[in-house]
Amino acid sequence: MDAVLLALAAVWGAATGLLIPRAAYRFAVEPEEPWRTACPAGHPLTGPARGWLGPARCAPCAAPAARVPETPASEEPAPGAPGAPASEAPAPGAPETPASEAPAPEPRTTVTPTPPAYAPTALAPLVTVLACVALAAATGARPELVGWLALAPVAVLLAVVDRRVHRLPDPLTLPLAAAAVLLLGGAALLPGHAGSWTSGLLGGLALGGFYLLLFLINPNGMGFGDVKLALALGVALGWYGWTVLFVGGFAGFLFGAAYGLALVLLRRAGRSTGIPFGPFMIAGALTGVLLGALAG
Repeated sequence: MDAVLLALAAVWGAATGLLIPRAAYRFAVEPEEPWRTACPAGHPLTGPARGWLGPARCAPCAAPAARVPETPASEEPAPGAPGAPASEAPAPGAPETPASEAPAPEPRTTVTPTPPAYAPTALAPLVTVLACVALAAATGARPELVGWLALAPVAVLLAVVDRRVHRLPDPLTLPLAAAAVLLLGGAALLPGHAGSWTSGLLGGLALGGFYLLLFLINPNGMGFGDVKLALALGVALGWYGWTVLFVGGFAGFLFGAAYGLALVLLRRAGRSTGIPFGPFMIAGALTGVLLGALAG
């Protein structure tokens, strides 16, 4: 049963992870800019959910490069005729070659280049698979696993978007918090769960309130998107209790501090350089949930 569960989690992670690059490309825009509706080559993004769901490349970009004749041989001007290139005109006094013996010029072709793909998100599907398999291995066949597997792809998508444009979009953070409340509320109604929905709600309020306090103290150091993300992560961590909430929240700060210190030591950033904190919040929450699931 464990092997089947892990296999199903891996398939789910792969299927949802492959949808992340397109959604990340569309969401990864600067504030006040509309979500992208066309691929980098200008093709409209179509498909399920108004083009939000689908493979990374649109159909025209994924098609093989087409070879298009540049100029048919029959339309090229004959040597010496008006309009012929000067390099192909016969030199004065040179013997002319009969038309029947002149070699036929080969048609020139040009290869239509494949439009560039979306910005690099190649690791997103792999990360989603690993996260889903780890959650399945730690949680086992308990009701809350459905919630973890449903929330994991959205969390990875948020991490990718924040990594690229330092932004956590409201259409992802707020529904993620609502989904965490509903999914874990449903899990609490089923036998065999290992958490508490009440402590999850309190955990969301506690972690969200803590990040709100940090935002009010230093708005330049903490974005309001991080506050909204903390609501969902607090619900997930609080499901397993206050100890897990503390460990997962502290792990996010620890991961972020380690990354910032590494950038400073490598001289790739200064002390005042802003870093996307969402991926570290999510990584810390995943660490806490895994520990809580193993202990549950």
